[in-house]
Amino acid sequence: MFENKKILILGMARSGYEAAKVLVTHHNQILITDQKEQDEKHIKELEDLGVTFILSDHPEDLLDKSYDYVIKNPGITYEHAVCKKAETLEIPVTNEVEVAYSYLPKNVKIIGITGSNGKTTTTTIIYELLKSAGLPVHLGGNIGYPVCSLINDVNEGDILVLEISGHQQHDFIHFKTDISVMTNLSPVHLDFFHTYENYKYHKSHILRNTSLSILNKDNEDVLEVSKDITCRKLYFSSKQPADCFYQDGKIYYHQKEVLEEKNIQIKGIHNMENIMCAYLVAKEFDVSDEIIKQVLKDFKGVEHRIEYVNTIEGVEFYNDSKSTNVKSTQIALNTFKNPTILLLGGLDRGHSFDDLKTYLKNVKLIVCYGETKDRILEFSKKQNIPCEKFETLEESVKYAYKESEAGDVVLLSPACASWDQYPNFEVRGEEFKKIVNSFKEEHEKHS
Repeated sequence: MFENKKILILGMARSGYEAAKVLVTHHNQILITDQKEQDEKHIKELEDLGVTFILSDHPEDLLDKSYDYVIKNPGITYEHAVCKKAETLEIPVTNEVEVAYSYLPKNVKIIGITGSNGKTTTTTIIYELLKSAGLPVHLGGNIGYPVCSLINDVNEGDILVLEISGHQQHDFIHFKTDISVMTNLSPVHLDFFHTYENYKYHKSHILRNTSLSILNKDNEDVLEVSKDITCRKLYFSSKQPADCFYQDGKIYYHQKEVLEEKNIQIKGIHNMENIMCAYLVAKEFDVSDEIIKQVLKDFKGVEHRIEYVNTIEGVEFYNDSKSTNVKSTQIALNTFKNPTILLLGGLDRGHSFDDLKTYLKNVKLIVCYGETKDRILEFSKKQNIPCEKFETLEESVKYAYKESEAGDVVLLSPACASWDQYPNFEVRGEEFKKIVNSFKEEHEKHS
C-alpha cells in the first residue's frame, strides 16, 4: 500500500515524525510540513534519511495531483485546506496508525481500546496484565507511543495493545482489530466532529472491524452503536449482572467472585469499570487470577490521570491534566470527599461547563486560567462558588496553594484541552507537578 509512493505528511508532532521514518525506508518520496517550528534534531534526522521538511502557513500550496497519499495528524479536521484539496484531487487521506498497520508482520493480534473516558487506564492495565503473564506484548497508539515507533520491534505472533481515539478512527481505511474495547460514550470532541451522532459513528468504526467486542452494558449509547454489530460480544457492568460485573466491593466473572476492591490499589467505580474491561481481555489470553490480582495490587494508575503528586502541610495535590473534557472532570471530582480547590481552564472549544453542577458539592474554590477563564468565572458565580481567574496555570497553582489549608485537596482537572498554552496535556501536567514540588522544596527549606 505504501511502497514507491509520493506522500505528503501534514503535521509533524510525534505521529508525523514516526510515520516519516517508517515510510522513507520503503522507497517512498516524503514531504512533511507543519505550521510550527519543530525539533531541529528531528528535522535533521529526517532530512538525513531523505525526507523533505517545509515550514509553511499554506501547506495546501504544496499539494498537487502528483501525490498518492496525504498522511495527516489525527487532530487536524477535514475542513483543513489540505484535506479539502486532497478530496478535490481524489487523493486518499489517512493517518500514522493506518501506515503502521500496513507494515505489521503476519498473525499479530491487535487489541484496540476506545471510548470517551478511561481509555488510557484500561489500555495500560491490559498491557501490564499481558506483560506480567509473559506474553510478547507492545503498548502504543493514542497513549503517546505512535504505532509506527513499534514496527521494528514487533514480530509475527506478537500482541499490540493500542489506545485508539475517535480522531484516529476518522481516518482509517483498512485498520482492524482482533479485540475491540469500548469503555463508554459521552458527548466530547464536538468541536472536531460537530455532532454527537457523527462522533458516535466514528467511534464505533472499531466495532465494525473486529472479532470480539467488549462493551459497557450500562451505557445506552454504547449499546446503541453496537446493536447491529455481528461479532462476538462480552459485557461489563457496575450496575447489573453481565459477563463481568461489580457489586458491593467485589468483581464477578461469570457469576463467580474473582476480585475484591479492597485489594486493588486504584479506587473509584470508574476504575472498577476499567479493570473489568482489562479482566475480560486478559481471560481471552488465559491470564491467571493470581497474576491479575498481583498486578492490580501494585498498579498505581497512569500519569496525569488523578495522579497523586505530593502533600504539603496537610494539603494533597493531584494531577488530572488528562481530563480534557467535562466528563473526565466529573469522574475526578467524584473521587474526593475532602474540601477541594479545583483548577479549571485551557482551550476554549465552546463547550458548556453546566454538566459539572452536581459534582461540585465538595468544591470550596475554583481557580481558572487560559482561554476559558472568563466563561468559567461566570459559571462559578452562578454556582455561588468563589472563583479567581489568571492568565497562566502557574499563577493559578500558586493562588490555590496560598488559599488552601490542611485537609484540602488541590485538583488540576481542567475540563479543557491544553492547546491554548501547551503542546499536549502531558506538558501541562508536568508543569503542574514541577510547581507543586517546588512548593514542597521551599517548605522543607524553611521548616
